[in-house]
Amino acid sequence: MAWHTSYWSNTKIADWVRGTPKPNSETVEGWKLWKKTAKTAYPIRYWIVEEGLDKLQDFVTWPTRKLYDAKYYINNRWVTRTNQLRAHARDIAPGDWCDVGDRFLPCLFNELVDFVEVELAWWQIAWAEPAEKARYRPPFWATGWFRWRTWRCPQAGLDNLAWQLTCDNTDYTPKDDPRYGDLTPQAHNAAEILALYYWWTKGRPSRPDIYEASGWSDYCERRRLAGDGIDKFVKEDTTSMHELMNDMEAKYEAEDEAMLIRLIKIRKALWT
Repeated sequence: MAWHTSYWSNTKIADWVRGTPKPNSETVEGWKLWKKTAKTAYPIRYWIVEEGLDKLQDFVTWPTRKLYDAKYYINNRWVTRTNQLRAHARDIAPGDWCDVGDRFLPCLFNELVDFVEVELAWWQIAWAEPAEKARYRPPFWATGWFRWRTWRCPQAGLDNLAWQLTCDNTDYTPKDDPRYGDLTPQAHNAAEILALYYWWTKGRPSRPDIYEASGWSDYCERRRLAGDGIDKFVKEDTTSMHELMNDMEAKYEAEDEAMLIRLIKIRKALWT
């Protein structure tokens, strides 16, 4: 868990006043141990920085914070509309009827795509060096005060996941610990997010069409070209094609359900 550098209590001057440097990142237990050690070493200096300095910053930055609150309210209310789950037009066309149960899959996975391509893309450039940031060519509204959470960059999001996949515990685990060097839960979550993202954007769209794979489309086209009526269709034995269609449909439905369950299980990791 990392502390945000915009807090005055996280600066080098704060470390000097406090007398104990604050780590850049730590585990929950690590933060508890650091807090106990820092308070014990210099209790008054610890209070000045961790309590007094935070209160002073809240007072000084009150007008700016209120502007930010208004800006993010407008953003959430009318731009990104974070109170809604929405399906992309390619999955549910505007104006088309779609039952509630059929909306879950596209709405939730569209949100996953936005998380990777918008939220993680922003994370990738938020604290990046200018040269690294320039690689993605973000517009001025992608970061800083003007951030409107509308900039989309799949590559930046994927690069962020690639970085998360390498996160291990070497920064806060003793070298003699058997778990030293293990990947963190963040890395495991990133792997699952990446797998689900690729399934929805690459794997699922490439599944064979049921009617094409079963031969039903070709059969219907041949009958149409032959000028056969409905009576001819009924007399033909199409049992094998229908069985194949039913099997494929059941397989696809089971896969969709399994992936939806995996997405639900990983939902707590979808934050920036």
